[in-house]
Amino acid sequence: MLRISIEPHLQIRDDAAPDAARAAPSLDVSRLVALLGHIEATGNIAQSAEAVSLSYRYAWGILRDAETLFGGALIAKTRGRGSTLTPMAQQLVWASKRIAARLSPTLDSLASELEIELKKLMDATDPAVRLYASHGFAVAALRDYLDEQKVRHDLKYCGSLEAAAALAEGACDVAGFHVPIGALEQDTLHRFAAWLRPETHCLIHLAVRSQGLFVGPGNPLGVEALEDLVRPDVRFVNRQVGSGTRLLLELMLARRGIDPNRIEGFSNGEFTHAAVAAYIGSGMADVGFGVETAARRFGLEFVPVLKERYFFAIEKTALHSPALSGAVSAMRSAAYRERVNALPGYDGALTGTVLTFEEAFPGIPL
Repeated sequence: MLRISIEPHLQIRDDAAPDAARAAPSLDVSRLVALLGHIEATGNIAQSAEAVSLSYRYAWGILRDAETLFGGALIAKTRGRGSTLTPMAQQLVWASKRIAARLSPTLDSLASELEIELKKLMDATDPAVRLYASHGFAVAALRDYLDEQKVRHDLKYCGSLEAAAALAEGACDVAGFHVPIGALEQDTLHRFAAWLRPETHCLIHLAVRSQGLFVGPGNPLGVEALEDLVRPDVRFVNRQVGSGTRLLLELMLARRGIDPNRIEGFSNGEFTHAAVAAYIGSGMADVGFGVETAARRFGLEFVPVLKERYFFAIEKTALHSPALSGAVSAMRSAAYRERVNALPGYDGALTGTVLTFEEAFPGIPL
């Protein structure tokens, strides 16, 4: 089974350098960042070179070339800690993380499209499930599991509202969306009323997950609640317009009477939870809002605000179709449930449960 992977590759050169210097190859920042990441973790250049399959001499050559290009040191020797990264090196590492986090949904969606086109040319006859969902960790885990189970799928990452609209228009078979537990449940659900129909759609429960505030290690600004976002010393980074997480945040702010225009950076939108976390980790913002897993993976503190349920919506008549049977079986498997439970902030106790809208949202008309 074909699996296409597209990854960003960063190169840098100095266009202001003399002609002889410009003739030299550009600096391969991807390899440099991989080396720096291991040095940051181990404090040992020799071990780090081996970890990224470089000779010790070649690794030092990469470091020297980079220091010449940037005009400053990347590595510092610290008594008792070995080699440490300078602020410049740390920024390079975080820049690489931001690039990967920001581009991953677009590149993954493009890779999925290419897979489908190639499989058509190779006369693959099995139907592929078309899945539209926000770029979340349980969804990424599902894609990996579907690959392992050789279930053909075409995954497009998009906001929850776009996914629901695509399902209604017949552009996808499965649409991922999330709804908070508690007071905002009904208001959020009604945002999807134009596309989701209880009489024609059913739901597959994916997970319960924690949403909250991302802050730096040690929470240096003492941010504890949404009300702190309007403070003049707090820089915020948001999710993109149309994402379920941004919709949820806007509803919570409205309930509290908080004007988003008073929040510095509210208009700055990132397309993934990971991109928000990387933005904060690199020091470009102080606070973000998203799922706990992203905060933990980027070494940030997490201030829980609420829990929400993530669902996949499917046409009732398509639930047992050939295109969906493999994917639905994968979602309902114990193996996939274990992967969801392993994600920080996720609860997979009900993963794979098929529900009607009435069962999922008793007493709430859609």
